Amino acid sequence: MKQNMHQLNRREFLQRSLAVGAAAAFPATVRSAAEPPKIRRANDIIELGPAKLKVSRMAIGSGTTGGGRSSNQLRKLGVDGVADLWWNGYDHGVFLLDTADTYGTHDSVKVLLKKVPREKIVIMTKTEARSAEEMKSDLERYRQEMGVDYIDIVLLHCVFAPKWDELYKPQMDVLSEAKAKKTVGMLGLSCHSLDCIQITTKCPWVDVAMVRINSASTRMDGDTEEILALIAQLKAAGKGLVGMKTLGEGQLVDKIDDALKFALTKSGVDCFSIGCESQEQFLDNFNRIAKVAQPA
Repeated sequence: MKQNMHQLNRREFLQRSLAVGAAAAFPATVRSAAEPPKIRRANDIIELGPAKLKVSRMAIGSGTTGGGRSSNQLRKLGVDGVADLWWNGYDHGVFLLDTADTYGTHDSVKVLLKKVPREKIVIMTKTEARSAEEMKSDLERYRQEMGVDYIDIVLLHCVFAPKWDELYKPQMDVLSEAKAKKTVGMLGLSCHSLDCIQITTKCPWVDVAMVRINSASTRMDGDTEEILALIAQLKAAGKGLVGMKTLGEGQLVDKIDDALKFALTKSGVDCFSIGCESQEQFLDNFNRIAKVAQPA
């Protein structure tokens, strides 16, 4: 039964993908008044950033409270267990992987790729390199750990500094070189302060920004409306937006449906990441999103 369910899910995903391709090839010029509005779901295919990289609306986060290796509860699943979690996500049409060096989950990507063709998933990782030399070393190590020739998205991790674009210039130059060589796709950062976000709105180097945003201003850098205003500026500047702390780092579990509905209705946020510690958590989030699915 489980195998049949997986086959059905993948069949549905492939049908949705073909439908997207057909829509792109033959765009409708007139929308029927009787046509229902498009419903936003976890496995929608979204075009992210200036490169219009196709990603799933939901990403499976692989970092939990604190984000460090020692505190990352997801690692209790083991290398194969994390890969299985991502495999289940892929089986449901969720193919954006949110990982990072500090999460300790790169090796699970290599295991996943034994089952999934490289071009069928999107890998987003993050670095805390403190110099150009460390950045060069990190990029090479990351590709070896994951067993890939290229990484779709690389972000500077946990950036607080108001003048981060000056502070991280050596690392940014290395990433720009890697982008030119096509060993890295899009570049950006995960923002962790208001000053950081404000600088990001004006920085042409950034393709993708991760921003903390949820319905209750929990574990965020300002109140919800303040962050949404900055997100609008980021979108106006052509940045791809990935929401994080969707469930307030687990603090919104008692308001989870409201939090997921909020994530689905904010047009400035292209996609969002939710950290999962088990197959059950992923399926619960996925099914709840289907239940609270909102019109575009």
